[in-house]
Amino acid sequence: MLTILGFTMIATFLVLIMLKKMSPIAALVLIPALFCVFVGKGAHLGDYVIDGVTSLAPTAAMLMFAIVYFGVMIDVGLFDPVVKGILRFCKADPLRIVVGTAVLAAIVSLDGDGSTTFMITVSAMYPLYKRLKMSMVVLTGVAAMANGVMNTLPWGGPTARAATALKLDASDIFVPMIPALAMGLLFVFALAYVLGRRERRRLGVLTLDEVLVEEAEPVLVGAGTSPTRTGGPGGPGAALPESPDGDDEGFQGLDPHRETLRPRLYWFNAALTVVLLTAMIMEWLPIPVLFLLGAALALTVNYPQMPAQKARIAAHAENVLNVSGMVFAAAVFTGVLQGTGMVDHMADWLVGNIPDGMGPHMALVTGVLSIPLTYFMSNDGFYFGILPVLAEAGQAHGVSAVEIARASIVGQPLHMSSPLVPAVYVLVGMAKVEFGDHTRFVVKWAAATSLVVLGAAILFGTV
Repeated sequence: MLTILGFTMIATFLVLIMLKKMSPIAALVLIPALFCVFVGKGAHLGDYVIDGVTSLAPTAAMLMFAIVYFGVMIDVGLFDPVVKGILRFCKADPLRIVVGTAVLAAIVSLDGDGSTTFMITVSAMYPLYKRLKMSMVVLTGVAAMANGVMNTLPWGGPTARAATALKLDASDIFVPMIPALAMGLLFVFALAYVLGRRERRRLGVLTLDEVLVEEAEPVLVGAGTSPTRTGGPGGPGAALPESPDGDDEGFQGLDPHRETLRPRLYWFNAALTVVLLTAMIMEWLPIPVLFLLGAALALTVNYPQMPAQKARIAAHAENVLNVSGMVFAAAVFTGVLQGTGMVDHMADWLVGNIPDGMGPHMALVTGVLSIPLTYFMSNDGFYFGILPVLAEAGQAHGVSAVEIARASIVGQPLHMSSPLVPAVYVLVGMAKVEFGDHTRFVVKWAAATSLVVLGAAILFGTV
C-alpha cells in the first residue's frame, strides 16, 4: 500500500506542477502533508518537517548568500570588462562571435540564475548576430548549453536540490564532478567553434565600420535603446519595461552608468571572488560559511553606507526568497516521503524490478535517465520525486547515494532548454526565435553534451 501511495504522491506532485495548477513551493508542502494524513501518520507531520528543516538549513543558507554575493558582483561591475573584452575579441568574425557567446554565457552563469544569464548574453550578442545576419538559433542553443553545464554549480539549483533530497553536502557532489563538468564545458566550446566555422563559411568574415562597433557597445551592455529586446521574464513576446528616456530597465545589470558600479574596488572584488572559489574547491570551510562571509564582506566594502546595503539586498530579495523557500518547502516533501516509509517501500519495489545485472550500475542508469527525465519534468519533480527512489535502489546494490547524486546532474545541459524552464522563454523571446526552432536545433547537441559529462565522470571514477 505504501508503495502505491508513494508513487501516487509523486505523480500527483508532478502533474500539478507540470500543468501549473500549483506552484512548486505550494505543491511541495500541501501534497505530502495531505498524503501524510491519508496514511494515518498526520500526528508525526511536525516531527518530519522539523527534521527536514534542520538538515536542509545549511543548503538554504548557501543558496541565499551565494545569490546575494554574485548579484553584488554584477552590480559593482566585476563582469563588465569581461563582456567588453569578449565583444572586442568577436569583432565581425562569425566564428569568434559564436565562441564568444559560449564564453560569455558560461562566465555570467556564475550568478546561478538562468534568466539573468540569458538577459546579459543576448543583450550583448544579439546586435552582432543581427548585423551579420547570423543564425539566431545558434545564439540561443550555445547560450542554453553553456548555462546548462554551469547550472550544476552548488548555488545554481540542481546540485543543491540533489543535496537536499538525499541529505548530502553539496560540495561532496560538486567538487569531484568538476573535471567531468569541465569536459562538458570544453565540448560546448568546441561545438561553438564548429558552429562558428559553419556560419563563417555561410557568411564569410565581414567588416563592420568602427563607428558602428562603437555605437553598438552601449547597447550591448544595456545602456541604450534597443528595439530588439522583447520577450522578457513574462514570457515570449512580453515587453521589457522601458524608462521615459528609452533605457531598458530590465538590462541595468550591465548598464555602464549605473550608480552601483565600484570601479576603484574592481581588483578587490576580483581577488575576493578568486579566493572564495578557491576556498570552496579546496574545502577550507563549509560552502554556506564561505558565501555568508563573502556576501557580508562584499556588501560592507562596496557599500559601507547602511541604506546602500539595504538597497542591494532588496534588489536580490526575490531570487533569494524563491530559492530558499523552495528548499524549506522541500523539507516537507522529503520528510514525509522518508518518515512514513514510502521511499523505502518504493525502493524495494524498484530494486525487485531491476535486472540483477544492472543493480551495480545504478549510477550509470541514473545518469542516463536524468537526461530525458529532467527535460520532461521540472528539477523539483526529478530531484525531490525520483532521485530518492533511485538512491535507495542504488544503495541496495552497494552504490552510494553521493554517486547517484553526482550522476543525476549530468542532464542539465538539456534541461535548460526544457519547456518547463521559464528562463528559456526569456532566451528565445529576446532573440526572436521560435521555441520549436530552438528545440529542433538544440536537443541533439545538448543531449550529446550531457553524455560527454556522464562519460567523463565514469572515466574519472566519480560516478
